[in-house]
Amino acid sequence: QVQLVESGGGLVQAGGSLRLSCAVSGRTFRNYAMGWFRQAPGKEREFVAAISWSGGGTLYTDSVKGRFTISRDNAKNTVYLQMNSLKPEDTAVYYCAVNIRGRVISTYDLYDYWGQGTQVTVSS
Repeated sequence: QVQLVESGGGLVQAGGSLRLSCAVSGRTFRNYAMGWFRQAPGKEREFVAAISWSGGGTLYTDSVKGRFTISRDNAKNTVYLQMNSLKPEDTAVYYCAVNIRGRVISTYDLYDYWGQGTQVTVSS
């Protein structure tokens, strides 16, 4: 089994920053890609960012470009999401996910394993 545990969420004022972490444990895979998604109350889960195994390939949704940065440390089996200039519309539960085929994609149903999520709340 594969376990993903997110951390780093919390309450922050608009314009502030948070850094999310996602630690992967259990059965591991070579060359897997990682993604971050989010889900706000009453809305569907949406793609935020993804990163390749090497870290050389990244993908972002337009609404976070220039504000969020995805990165990873393969020695620690951890992926990060640095979130700057946060806005109230960024409020959501943030989930990390693994794509074992190594694809840097935005389609959530093509990810294989998911974490339980961490709440991010941005106050205005």
